[in-house]
Amino acid sequence: MSVDTTASAAGSSPAGPDAPVGSPADVDADADTEGVVAMFRRVLEVEDVSADSDFFLLGGDSLVATRVLSAVARSYGVELTFEDFIGAPTPEQLAEKIAATR
Repeated sequence: MSVDTTASAAGSSPAGPDAPVGSPADVDADADTEGVVAMFRRVLEVEDVSADSDFFLLGGDSLVATRVLSAVARSYGVELTFEDFIGAPTPEQLAEKIAATR
């Protein structure tokens, strides 16, 4: 697994700007992103999903978004709103919301 050093160097690591690259928080964020990518693939029935894929540009709508939000609640124990989802429509952004809510 690779670690995005550009985000950590820019101070946007979930653990904070002083966290070392490859810290447990970075690894958790990567795992969360991969988990959300898998959720998008499952509910949208699309294989070509990456960390920066926009849910709505992939064909998702508000009804299907509720399935993602339910899966997030079950998998991560985090209740996000539809407004949260609108503001973070990519797996990477949604994973950041999950991490911030924990």
